[in-house]
This record gives sequence, structure tokens and C-alpha cells, in this order.
Amino acid sequence: MTQVDFYTHVADKMAILASLSAKALQQGKRVFIYTGDAQLSETVDRSLWQNPPLGFLPHCLADAALADRTPVLINHDPARFVHDDILINLHRDIPPFFSRYQRLIEIVALEDADAAAGRERYKFYKDRGYPMQAHNVQQLKANKG
Repeated sequence: MTQVDFYTHVADKMAILASLSAKALQQGKRVFIYTGDAQLSETVDRSLWQNPPLGFLPHCLADAALADRTPVLINHDPARFVHDDILINLHRDIPPFFSRYQRLIEIVALEDADAAAGRERYKFYKDRGYPMQAHNVQQLKANKG
């Protein structure tokens, strides 16, 4: 059954996305980043060229020639599956294909609309009995400081 992790109270989604993707790579996992549309896919692609600031995160869009050999894929079209390790959802809706992944990561921003959509997704997974963990990013940062 898919493990679902929520990262909430996020001020910078792209920074958390890069951090979680890098951590997954360090653990030998592959990542599929699901976006809502082509524009967000391009935004994520550009962002990952800059994050992490002092490192390189090998990534590409899922329709790129090197997609089969790239550990972090970005796409708004769920039709291209090349692995089943980790799915990071940046879409407001529940990915209809999430259960084929070993782990689903939901990143929820501070904005009211994003938080409300995140609560709906949380309720959906919880009501269906998926194993879940919630990580309040603001509290995690406060505890480290």
C-alpha cells in the first residue's frame, strides 16, 4: 500500500521539492513530479536547475529523450510511467494513479486555497486507510534552530 507523506505549512514549494527530491536520490529512489499543466512543468524544470544552489539534481521532462535514464521526471500527463518509487504531487487534485507508487509526497503551501485543497486530499487518503505521516515544515525548521 502506498505510504502518503504530507509536508505542510510550506513557504517555498520549489525549495522543499528540490530538498525532498535530492533526499530521495541519496536513498537510491526515483522521483516522478506530477504537475497540473505544461506551464508548471516548465517552471519546476527551471527551478530544479537552480535548486539545490550548490548541487545538481538530475531531472528532465518525462517526454525528453533521456527520461528513461533520468532519476527525477517532471510531467503533467500521467501517461508516461517509468518507475514506481516516489510520486510528488504538485497538482491540487488527487492523482488518479497514485496507488501504483510506493510513496506519495504531498506538498502543501501556506496559502488558504492550497491548504484547503491539501486538507481535502489528506481526508481522502485517511478515509481509505493509507498509511500516513504529516510533517509541519515550519515546526521542523523551528526545532532545528
